[in-house]
Amino acid sequence: MDQLSFEERLDGIREISDQIESGKLPLEESVKKFESGMQMLSTLEKELQEMKRKITLLQEKADGSVEETPAEDLS
Repeated sequence: MDQLSFEERLDGIREISDQIESGKLPLEESVKKFESGMQMLSTLEKELQEMKRKITLLQEKADGSVEETPAEDLS
């Protein structure tokens, strides 16, 4: 099975949230969906942190050269 993209998984979390907020699910099912959504959010948060580490900001210096600044150095 192909792995879902970050965006597809985020949409899945939104869908879970909408289902819970609708109030139409039994309490037990709402809790299970909430737990599942929280696990998915945790995974996505870890991925975001990893992506942030990989992002490099390129800045042009006055002399025309380009300097790379890792994202973690920008915080």
